[in-house]
Amino acid sequence: MSKIFPRSANTLPLQIVVFLIVLGTVMVAAVTYYSTPKYLDVGYQPIQPVPFSHALHAGQIGLDCRYCHLGVDQGPASTIPTAQTCMNCHSLVKAQSPLLAVVRQSYQTGAPVPWVKIHVAPEYVYFNHSVHVNRGVSCVECHGRIDEMDTVYRELAHSMAFCLDCHRQPERFLREPKDVYNLASSSLAGQGRLAEAKKIAQDWKVKPPQSCSGCHR
Repeated sequence: MSKIFPRSANTLPLQIVVFLIVLGTVMVAAVTYYSTPKYLDVGYQPIQPVPFSHALHAGQIGLDCRYCHLGVDQGPASTIPTAQTCMNCHSLVKAQSPLLAVVRQSYQTGAPVPWVKIHVAPEYVYFNHSVHVNRGVSCVECHGRIDEMDTVYRELAHSMAFCLDCHRQPERFLREPKDVYNLASSSLAGQGRLAEAKKIAQDWKVKPPQSCSGCHR
């Protein structure tokens, strides 16, 4: 047999094993990185049916988030504004603008404006907006500076690690209630008031779950 196979063939099984280990390691590393929200979701900026500028409405005009996104402080979901909400202003302001044709048609027919959702939690994740904003967590902590965006995009990766960073040290992200919807404000910790933030977390009994069942129900 030694005349048929060279001596180097004896190491072939070991070479195959090493190759498979290296290949498996590369594949796991690639999947771990390229299938995460940080790679797949951050920067997502779909074209919307109406060119709505948050920088204008929330930034320059100063509309409160709750005016358009009803229920954000009362329930789990932050609703998308209806045409009626838009027409409260735009029946007078730029009432005939061609850019608002889709809104006017929705208002007249009752068919919803086909907004494209940008921040959507997976079906296997339980998230309640009201629990967070009513305990001092500002919109900006999860959505970034929406008030500076002409077209909203996904700025932050809503990964499990992202959520756990807050759940493990919630005092780092808390604001006073009056500043929750002021997107230009800083967290108490960001203002050098960490001790005050810790006291608020204790007084408000802010103890977010860190177990799997807390977010996966």
